[in-house]
Amino acid sequence: MTSTVVHLPGGLHDAEGRRHREAELMPLRGREEELLAGASRGTAELVTAVLAGRLRRIGSIAPVTEGTARDLTVGDRQFLLLKLREITFGPDVAAVVSCPWPACGKKMDAGFRIPDVPVRSGGDGPLFDLELSREAAPVDGGRAHRRVRFRLPTGGDQEALAGLVDGDPAGALRALLERCVVAIGPARPPEAGWSETLSPRARAEIERAMAAVAPGPELTMDARCPECGRTFTLPFEVADFFFGEVHASTDLLYREVHYLAYHYHWSEAEILGLPMDKRRRYIELLGEHIERLNDAVG
Repeated sequence: MTSTVVHLPGGLHDAEGRRHREAELMPLRGREEELLAGASRGTAELVTAVLAGRLRRIGSIAPVTEGTARDLTVGDRQFLLLKLREITFGPDVAAVVSCPWPACGKKMDAGFRIPDVPVRSGGDGPLFDLELSREAAPVDGGRAHRRVRFRLPTGGDQEALAGLVDGDPAGALRALLERCVVAIGPARPPEAGWSETLSPRARAEIERAMAAVAPGPELTMDARCPECGRTFTLPFEVADFFFGEVHASTDLLYREVHYLAYHYHWSEAEILGLPMDKRRRYIELLGEHIERLNDAVG
């Protein structure tokens, strides 16, 4: 099966501290399309399962297990999903969005090309150091602790906090800080619940520092409303969009499986093991063959 080699904007560090950035990615197969169509798991867990199934290697790390996919930073996971979408459906993304201006709300077409998406390279990592401002530094025992060491959020963090994000976003952010900050001053790790004692300024400085070294694609869409003429930028949720595309084509997938099984006598497992482009190429060839047979009989 044809694979595509991409370079992660961040990279995965192994147990020896080596950074692996070259990833070999294979197109989505019918098997993953079916998984996404009938999924009962959350989005972060689905991303983990899909990446583990479609990554052949990350550097010299092979095979790529769900644990490996879970250890990737959020930005690297978004980048890989974007590239997976490109090699599965093509480089052009088209969506229907609504004008965010309250007095308008008109629906319109928006889109972009995946190769044109800017991608931020991350810091070397896996750990990063920050010196808080004097005003933000927490004080313990009369001493201000300015040095903070942190890591970047991963797929594992997304999975662990998925239940908090919708119901308690502030609590999810506090929990994420407690997972990602590995030391404040001499404390390794900080005591549980330490984020409650941080000032808003300290939290903001830590969040800015994390954003500054975070890798990943700039996932936004620029659009101009044809009704009111205003221009705006909208966030693009790559997982929701990509998985929605796959889910919308589920009926077509089963029709394609039936068509190929009926004519070629292949098993369902064999057909679901094919990527979408190869499956449809066989259907195209079969259609041409049937058309030639019909012309000969006529």
